[in-house]
Amino acid sequence: KLFDKKLKDRVRQRIIEEGVRMDGRGLKDVRPITVEVGVLPRTHGSGLFTRGQTQALTIATLGSMSDQQKLDGLSPDQFKRYMHHYNFPPFSVGEARPLRGPGRREIGHGALAERALLAVIPPVEEWPYTMRLVSEILSSNGSTSMASVCGSTLALMDAGVPIKAPVAGIAMGLVMREGKSAVLTDIQGVEDNLGDMDFKVAGTKDGITALQMDIKIKGLTHEILAQALEQAREARLFVLDKMLAVLPRPRSEMSSYAPRITTILINPDKIRDIIGPGGKMIRKITEETGAQIDVEDDGRVFIAAVDQEAGQKAIDWIKGLTDEVEVGKIYKGKVVRIMPFGAFVEVLPNQDGLVHISKLTDHRVERVEEVANVGDEIVVKATEVDSQGRLNLSRQAAIDELTAKGEPIEEKIDKEAMATALASPPPPPREGGFRGGDRGGRNGGGRGRR
Repeated sequence: KLFDKKLKDRVRQRIIEEGVRMDGRGLKDVRPITVEVGVLPRTHGSGLFTRGQTQALTIATLGSMSDQQKLDGLSPDQFKRYMHHYNFPPFSVGEARPLRGPGRREIGHGALAERALLAVIPPVEEWPYTMRLVSEILSSNGSTSMASVCGSTLALMDAGVPIKAPVAGIAMGLVMREGKSAVLTDIQGVEDNLGDMDFKVAGTKDGITALQMDIKIKGLTHEILAQALEQAREARLFVLDKMLAVLPRPRSEMSSYAPRITTILINPDKIRDIIGPGGKMIRKITEETGAQIDVEDDGRVFIAAVDQEAGQKAIDWIKGLTDEVEVGKIYKGKVVRIMPFGAFVEVLPNQDGLVHISKLTDHRVERVEEVANVGDEIVVKATEVDSQGRLNLSRQAAIDELTAKGEPIEEKIDKEAMATALASPPPPPREGGFRGGDRGGRNGGGRGRR
């Protein structure tokens, strides 16, 4: 105890009177810094930050919105899409203790580093991902939480997350002796132990995003606090320059192993069409495409897939289920039913309309089968949705418009089926009333089959 007391007194005396610290640094000097990114090629993003004998490896993992952490709070709908976890294994300080779960210290350091980055995380409208960062402390000699902040910035940028600004952190110390004081920049472990303050400051080049202070004295003057913040700003800018020299901005391309998320907005009334009875439809889409689908109550649909082709297949499927027919637009539809007065053509999943026999071609035909049969694919133009919500289509109008534009007319008509249909006798004419008869209740005009 006597030796420790003498050591502490001598260290503090030298700092106050000579301005020299135990490792020979000046009061404002930062330890040597090395920065690496992409050190783990299989992960979505990684950053290795080393400051003196403190080293932190941070790994970024991207997930879909369904991967958010659900919080056990007063509100039943509290979720967190950005998470930071901090691990401090015994080997980082040269100890051979068994590995255990995180304690209060690890949880607190993780929360501090999480808060430091939270202000620069892009909103869900711009970046619909869940982000989990894990900082593994590989070597510790003071200020590991601030090394985790720097490592988190590097990992996020390496993963391609468009953060608003890079964040760095620094730990400030204080020594007071005989009425004099000295503020220390980037304290190491022994200075934390022998000093009077551990003041962690994290932020961007423009401002502070997180603070945490531990002091062993009764309080601080405004002058000391102002000096500590100013020295922290200078050190923060120095650290940011070192980091940005390696990776000046977030990567434009994400890792090939990271999921690609596409957001589409649908009519909330169409959500039931995506979900299906008992979730049957959304499960089918997920199983057949391999994409992960999250549907919000406001009509936002998030489609996540590592394979771009699978993601596009899921997007097309969902759009087919939720798109509404636009009057004036040309569609390629499938003939699903033939009536004496026309053909019903499905232009979108569960949405069909009537092509009257007079709208099939530019000349008079006695039978619909002379132009198309069930299963044929023909081009049609949506001409109107009548007062009863029924969709009217015209094949001839579509052909005229495509011809005028010089665009190809792509149809699949089974000639053999047409010949067979024409060889069979026509159905007997209906007695009385208009030849077209009552079209009856149909699925069309944006309404799905029941």
